[in-house]
Amino acid sequence: MPERPQALFAMTARNVPLVFPPELLARLRACVDVDPALVADDFTGARVREVLARTEILITGWGCPRLDAAVLDAAPRLRAVLHAAGSVKGFTTPEVWQRGIAVSSAAAANAVPVAEYTLAVILLAGKDVFAQRDRLRDRRAFPYDGILPGIGNHGRRVGVVGASRTGRRLLGLLRPYDLAVTLADPYVDATEAARLGVPLLPLDELLRTCDIVTLHAPQTPGTRHLIGARELALMPTGSVLVNTARGSLVDHDALIAELRAGRLSAVLDVTDPEPLPAGSPLYDLPNAFVTPHLAGSQGNEVARLGRAVVEEAERLAAGDGLLHAVDPAELDRTA
Repeated sequence: MPERPQALFAMTARNVPLVFPPELLARLRACVDVDPALVADDFTGARVREVLARTEILITGWGCPRLDAAVLDAAPRLRAVLHAAGSVKGFTTPEVWQRGIAVSSAAAANAVPVAEYTLAVILLAGKDVFAQRDRLRDRRAFPYDGILPGIGNHGRRVGVVGASRTGRRLLGLLRPYDLAVTLADPYVDATEAARLGVPLLPLDELLRTCDIVTLHAPQTPGTRHLIGARELALMPTGSVLVNTARGSLVDHDALIAELRAGRLSAVLDVTDPEPLPAGSPLYDLPNAFVTPHLAGSQGNEVARLGRAVVEEAERLAAGDGLLHAVDPAELDRTA
């Protein structure tokens, strides 16, 4: 049996048993030599440095320290980084790519719960669940008599901004419903949109014509305040903005002004900053529904991230390429 390559965990230590429960850890240890009791949340300790010197595969996650030149110099045998989370921007450096180290991300696995959360929010928002629940609680009686006009998901116009992994997953989840779904993404052409099964619109037109707009663009300098005062003013009165991507995509001051005017509603799982300051109006506005970054992998969902990493490690052990390799050329326009 060939010798297993040396691996090292680099993440917040308490997350290791959550991301890699016993059955996944056993699969991982069958193809790499890794000690679950040795977890690097920095690379300065003597024992970590000793193992790092012979590490070929770094298994990273939330809390991984930056992989700068000094760390990479201390890991001369490193050939792969398998990230049990989404974006790798927070800890990779140009030196990683310059040295030809392969990097894999579990971003596709993390997109699953985000898309599921967003689907649920879209369907609930279409039924005006958030406002009707509050009215029922206030009145302790039905807040309407007979059929309530203006709500429902039959033909509801939903605009997806960004054909990211999450955006694409969401498009698939929306397909069985009687919704009119459109897409805006500057990197998608008509052929690709047809393959995804949705009409492609310019962002302004999507904002003008949709009842629910859901954001799935990456956080980059070019997408900061992608949705600002001008864009919010394009949205029809009564429409809903959903953000499960990054808080910086939305100008919160402009959004608060629209919410205070009662013209729009918002469902925000991400904010800027995160968490919001204690005095933020978004906590109290009746047409703002704010959750604490729950859409991404939580609870039992984080094991899906571990499974993605284990499967990548098994591919490496079999001499195959990585299925979810990160392309550094695309980092400037991806999460």
